[in-house]
Order: sequence, then C-alpha cells, then structure tokens
Amino acid sequence: MDVTLHLAQQPDADALLGRSPLAALVGMLLDQQVPMEWAFAGPYTIARRMNADDLDAHEIAAYEPGAFAALLSAKPAVHRYPGAMAGRIQQLCAFLVERYGGDAEAVWAGARDGAELLARLKELPGFGVQKAQIFVALLGKQVGVRPVGWREAAGVYGEADAFRSVADITGVESLGRVRAHKQEMKAAAKAAKAAKAEGSGPAGR
Repeated sequence: MDVTLHLAQQPDADALLGRSPLAALVGMLLDQQVPMEWAFAGPYTIARRMNADDLDAHEIAAYEPGAFAALLSAKPAVHRYPGAMAGRIQQLCAFLVERYGGDAEAVWAGARDGAELLARLKELPGFGVQKAQIFVALLGKQVGVRPVGWREAAGVYGEADAFRSVADITGVESLGRVRAHKQEMKAAAKAAKAAKAEGSGPAGR
C-alpha cells in the first residue's frame, strides 16, 4: 500500500496512513465521537509513542492492556475515550493476528468481490455495517482496491462525486464539504426527532 491520503491533515500522520494498512484500519476504528482529523492522527501518535515507524499487529496484541491504555491516555490523548479505544485496538489486532497472520492488507487483498470485502470488514472487531461500508468506499476511491461490485457493497458511500464520508476527503475543500453534509444530516435527524416527539404528545395521540 503506497497512496497519498489527507485524512489526518498532518503530513507525517497522513504518510503513515498511506503506507500502512493497519494504520488505516486503526484510524477508521478511532473515527467515532471525535473529529475525523483527531481519529486519523491517532495511529501516528501510537506508533511514535511505541518508538516505531509503523504499527505492528503482533506487538499491539501482545502489549500489556493497562500499559497500552496508558500509552493512549497520555496527553494529548489519542481519543476522547482512550481506555476503551485501547481495548478495541488490541481486539482488532488480536483478530488480525489470528485470522490473517497479522497482515492487515490481507483483509482486502484476497477478496473476490465487493460483497466478500464488506463481509470481511464487518467481521473486524469494532466495525459495524456503516464503518465497513465507508472503508470499502475509501479503499475503492483512494487506495485502488476495486473488486467487482465494490460500489454496491459500499452503499451510498460508494457513489461517485459524493461528499458523505472520509472516503471522499482528498484535501481541505472536500473536508469542508463532507463536514457540511454531516451537519445537514444531524440537523435533519434532530428535526425528525423533534417532529416525532411533538406528534406523540397529547395533541397528537
């Protein structure tokens, strides 16, 4: 894997994401309840604190849990919930060691089609359907991993010329467009929730 990504908006962190399949997976895992840039800078921060140039699934899986949680919790913390995410990262790495010999790229390298790729990603600890679909889209749009049916497997995130997720971020401008889309979605969901609550009140029963 040797691509140029702009997810962390930091040159060194993005360089690691572009050359390390495991770093990309860990960044995707961290991408929840924190700004995207914070999440995708996490793998670089972890590697630096482990005095390494890359992340190693075997090493992380074997790390003493309390020490690994402390490593993520040191200021500035890798995530808003560093202890919980440390456990999830170790679970992910343990799964990769057991299933793929620690080779993160093997998750997608042997996938015959989009459906199999999505299924493999959904098996990863911490990857639900949405996260798996976004990663399928990221692989297809920016990494060049495009098995037959990858756009269909990615759902709406696979659409061309969309600005829905990290899969569509290639720089500052696209980051702003994705962020605006997410804000629109949040506003729509909030309005729908308010309308539902109003409809279920005494007058709406």
